[in-house]
Amino acid sequence: MGLADLHMHTIFSYDGTATVPAVLNRARQVGLDLIAITDHDEIRGALLAEQLAPQFGVQVIPGVEISTKDGDLLALGIRGLVPADLSLIETLLQVEQLGGICIVPHLMAGGMGMKSLNFFSVLKAMRHSVAGRILAGIETHNATVLDRSSRLYAEELAFHTGLARTGNSDAHVLGAIGLGATEFPGKTIEDLMRALREGTTVVRRNASWSSARIVGGWAWNYLLSTPTRVLPFSK
Repeated sequence: MGLADLHMHTIFSYDGTATVPAVLNRARQVGLDLIAITDHDEIRGALLAEQLAPQFGVQVIPGVEISTKDGDLLALGIRGLVPADLSLIETLLQVEQLGGICIVPHLMAGGMGMKSLNFFSVLKAMRHSVAGRILAGIETHNATVLDRSSRLYAEELAFHTGLARTGNSDAHVLGAIGLGATEFPGKTIEDLMRALREGTTVVRRNASWSSARIVGGWAWNYLLSTPTRVLPFSK
């Protein structure tokens, strides 16, 4: 079985705190076979990680966390940006044109300025003849989301729709990488994509952090990483 973490951020995100090499190194340390870097409406970090990945022995799926009009959406396997603020269905159709697939993150979660998809928007998208095929999975375990009820909503939606279940860290700091992960048959990116489409993924829940540790750890690391984030050449 392969092990993947499909939702994490680098300093290319406005709220990320870690450089791309540091993220790749941490992924190797915690035993991940495969990661997706999904910065907010930004692909440069993911493409850089894809280039550097062989040096670290970790496979990388380029991705983006897209700000749709209806809520955030993870797009995997794309190498171009999709415009923000399109509807969920319009966004899914754009991802389809780029050859990717999508995962619903932190369903209906609130707090910390989060903008999450809801039941209605996801069900409407799944009824669309094309967009429904691109929406392959849902985070039933997000290790660092503050609104823990999101996991219950996501599990309910996965049960009723058959969307593949994924576990991810949504890491904004190095220490959180791998706290949530997704097991899949095989080891390669192609194996993972097949598992998402066939619904054969398994969620792995690792150690949980308290809300105080999540917020406090992010704030401290955000402060420490300010010089790196501010200076473009340092990325």
